[in-house]
Amino acid sequence: MIQHFLDYIAIERKYSQRTVDAYHDDLRDFCRFMGWEIEDFNPDEVGEADVKMWMLDMLEQQHQSPRSVKRKLSALRSFYKFLLRQKKVKRDITARIIPPKADKPLPVFFREEEMMAEERNTEDRIQSTDHSYKALRDGLIIEMLYQTGMRQAELLNLTDADIDFNQGQIRIFGKRRKERIVPIGDSLIAQIKEYMAVRDAEMSDVQCPISNNQFFPKLTKYTLYTIVRTRMGEVSTLKKHSPHVLRHTFATAMLDNGADIRTIQTLLGHASLSTTQVYTHTTFEQVKRVYMATHPRAAASRDGKNKKKD
Repeated sequence: MIQHFLDYIAIERKYSQRTVDAYHDDLRDFCRFMGWEIEDFNPDEVGEADVKMWMLDMLEQQHQSPRSVKRKLSALRSFYKFLLRQKKVKRDITARIIPPKADKPLPVFFREEEMMAEERNTEDRIQSTDHSYKALRDGLIIEMLYQTGMRQAELLNLTDADIDFNQGQIRIFGKRRKERIVPIGDSLIAQIKEYMAVRDAEMSDVQCPISNNQFFPKLTKYTLYTIVRTRMGEVSTLKKHSPHVLRHTFATAMLDNGADIRTIQTLLGHASLSTTQVYTHTTFEQVKRVYMATHPRAAASRDGKNKKKD
């Protein structure tokens, strides 16, 4: 049953392999809690109380975060909705279960001066290294993530044909192959062209037409993460240096410079505006700090509080 469900979301719903794997792991965990292997799942032997006990076990015994438990419950709910449509069960035992409340953490992002420092480091590497291909590639990866807000998987799947120099834009295929167009500026276009010229000279084994090429040949998820972690770790004090932080940085920079939330939603490829609105909280916190530090009335109020403490 579970494998049938996984095939359904992979083939018919066109979920990414990463998402399918996550559903598999979550449903396997539930089966193990019930004392089964994943292929032994039997809906007739599962009740609402079992699901509640599973959640309690994750929270109290495994010390998993409410966010993780909520995600695993969501996987089980999707599975039961599938079983209900397939008439494998008479009712959805997860429907009345309330997930644990999980606070939504504010996204972290790199500061503008950190991005400028990384840009200077890239220029120095290109000028000083004999292996210009790697220096160009790594610097371009940072810039494309920062200037387009692409997800990690979207960058890995990018092809030469997705880049339109005449229109100054990139075609991006997001979750469930949903397509969106993101504009790019002249400086990024020039950087892309320079990289492609060096790449094509470097990759002597490239035989297929340029339009069919992976834009970053042989780039893996691990290599991409390592590049971003290493390069941004040199200029940032954040604990987290991942491709997704650059996506957060793109959205925050757009908001800080006057972009409206609907535009950012479109550029990021968010299906729901509520997903994008988390960035408004980040920006507001910045505004609040500046206000409290600079407005004379706010400063007077703060000084008054400090005097009372004294």
